[in-house]
Amino acid sequence: MVNDVLKIGGESIAPGETKKIELEMPPLYTATNMSIPVYVKRGKRPGPVMFVSAAIHGDELNGIEIVGRLIRSKAIERLRGTLIAVPMVNVYGVLNQSRYLPDRRDLNRSFPGSKKGSLAGRLANLFFKEVVSKCDVGIDLHTGAIHRSNLPQIRADLDDPEVLEMAKAFGVPVLLNAELRDGSLRESASESGVKILLYEAGQALRYDEFSIRAGVRGIINTMRHLGMLNKSRSKGHSIERFIARQSGWVRAPESGFVTHLAQLGDHVEKGDKLAIIADPFGNYLDSLESPAEGVVIGKQNIPLTQEGEAVYHIAYFSEPDTVAEHVELLQDNLLPPEQGPVL
Repeated sequence: MVNDVLKIGGESIAPGETKKIELEMPPLYTATNMSIPVYVKRGKRPGPVMFVSAAIHGDELNGIEIVGRLIRSKAIERLRGTLIAVPMVNVYGVLNQSRYLPDRRDLNRSFPGSKKGSLAGRLANLFFKEVVSKCDVGIDLHTGAIHRSNLPQIRADLDDPEVLEMAKAFGVPVLLNAELRDGSLRESASESGVKILLYEAGQALRYDEFSIRAGVRGIINTMRHLGMLNKSRSKGHSIERFIARQSGWVRAPESGFVTHLAQLGDHVEKGDKLAIIADPFGNYLDSLESPAEGVVIGKQNIPLTQEGEAVYHIAYFSEPDTVAEHVELLQDNLLPPEQGPVL
């Protein structure tokens, strides 16, 4: 995009300027106005316009911390182009510690929204019109749902060559070629020509340091790939990227109490026991087994399950053992012993 004056929420941001904008949201009741916080940093030199968004689901908090660390990072000081960072899109949900909006709708199934629609539709329309539509590329930050954890991974349309290169640049081992879902931000952005990555990592209502560090590093890596930041030498072990074209959930064959045997990032073979299910007396009922060789990229955390409930998410690769090794290497790179949070 041309590096001319950018307008968001009625405010103008010229090249070289940095502003914090309050984007007024649809009110809930009389005198309960709230706003979406939007951070805009524009370089003096031209370059792509990128948005980074978090908490479209209000209980997915990791992304809020990722955006905060990104904004404070010295790495973005000499920026080319424009960074629009939105730490909370679904502010209503964050306040209520809820995935959903007060009208019980999923914001990430409401895009591109409507100016005269439901609360979810209006909020989706506002965010899409004022932020997403003004960008060339975007990274949307998510976690697993309540009581579920996700291994750091990128989900994207990997059949698009530009998106594939962005996904590789991000720098996590697991890349999942994911179909577009109706009403999702990713679908609407893609239809508008905005190249977008979805970063999944961690669990709802919790900070996960590994996921946060991988997210911050990944965004900066992507910005360097796009020419928004200067290149730098990578530190630590070299991380390979692996594309999964398929993934699937392993569901509980019985209701009961679960002892988890497999963990995130584990390489599992066909027939491996992932978990054991017992009754309240501790008597064995059944076990969950891997249907094929793969890598665990998502799992339920609580030791309770109902019959048919999804417990493990497994991605299928041509070399799953190598993927698991590179997940461990990424952890070694990002979580050195006795080191505090990355700023």
